[in-house]
Amino acid sequence: MWDKRYSTDEYVYGTEPNKFLKNNFNFIPKGKVLSLAEGEGRNAVFLAKQGYSVTAIDSSLAGIDKGMKLAKSNGVEVKFIHADLVEYNLGLNQWDGIISIFFPLSSLQRKTLHKKVINGLKKKGVFLLEAYTPEQLMFSTGGGNTVEFMQSKISLMDEFKELNFNHIEELERNVVEGIYHTGKASVVQVIATKYI
Repeated sequence: MWDKRYSTDEYVYGTEPNKFLKNNFNFIPKGKVLSLAEGEGRNAVFLAKQGYSVTAIDSSLAGIDKGMKLAKSNGVEVKFIHADLVEYNLGLNQWDGIISIFFPLSSLQRKTLHKKVINGLKKKGVFLLEAYTPEQLMFSTGGGNTVEFMQSKISLMDEFKELNFNHIEELERNVVEGIYHTGKASVVQVIATKYI
């Protein structure tokens, strides 16, 4: 699905960073950042332009190819890795920041990945996320058509009990990110720090 979606000249989610990331990246300590399911590179390139050392993982070779072109055209370096994130080892205490922007996963896969996120963060590392909530089904402006792939304040507080939440909020906002994420949307936003 993702290779097919990304196999166009157009950047289907745009080339500008996610608004929540753009407004809050400074919560992430300068250093190594991992972007989960990066897609076509927009968020990774933005972080690299802010001086972070960025690694971006995605399961789509077509997305990675576009991400590499976007990085080159912006004069920055991003390490792109082709991998299935459910299988991929994020390492232990490796990352100053990990970001997840609109990454759809089943609840079982997500719980597995979120454990790896906690383990992968360094002490004082920051996890930043924006995802669709189940209420997004009312809007049909992105995120698919099943609750199974959506997240909530309650599910995230449960899955990240080991982290300190600097910010967690469910809200409705206008998302304008390419042709697949455009319009009023119901989202959950998280900034959380690892202190243990």
